[in-house]
Amino acid sequence: MGVTRVYSYTLAGKAGVTPEQVRKDFSEYGIKGNRRGGYLTESLVREIEVIFSRDRESNVVVVGMGNLGQALSRYERFAGRGINIVATFDIDPYKHKSRSDIHVYPMERLEEITERFGVTVAIIAVPEISAQEVCDDLVNLGVRGIVNFSPVLLKVPQYVVVNNVNLSDEIESVILSVRRMKDEQSLFL
Repeated sequence: MGVTRVYSYTLAGKAGVTPEQVRKDFSEYGIKGNRRGGYLTESLVREIEVIFSRDRESNVVVVGMGNLGQALSRYERFAGRGINIVATFDIDPYKHKSRSDIHVYPMERLEEITERFGVTVAIIAVPEISAQEVCDDLVNLGVRGIVNFSPVLLKVPQYVVVNNVNLSDEIESVILSVRRMKDEQSLFL
């Protein structure tokens, strides 16, 4: 867009926070701006990319190649953020023969592949019944970050980060917010 400088109040407005919060967060990471000059856009983008490790690739595996796992493994925007899906895994032998850009391996090869690619982050998209077992296998192989799409809260050691993504909860939250807004609007009509 050709913008060379950006100000905390502009970023705050777009992020839905206060300018003070933007400055505080930036200062936490050593990002310095100028009171009158704001932040140099090019420098700011570079520093944020380093914070989010976008300056290097992270190898990730997907376990569970149902519809959701397939969609995640094909998601094109991961590459632009340094997220490299190196392999996918499933227990279904038929899926091991499928043709796609990313090979579907049997679970027996999980250790070999995670070691070969130095994987420390995994996506779990398996049914509830096998989620904890898959999680335990991944943690035992050195995976320290898991994005969990299974409808179960995983038990992990303190040194493992888990982000639970429950699509039903997300949709229900939006539905509830829409209903509340609708109810509030009807009070004023």
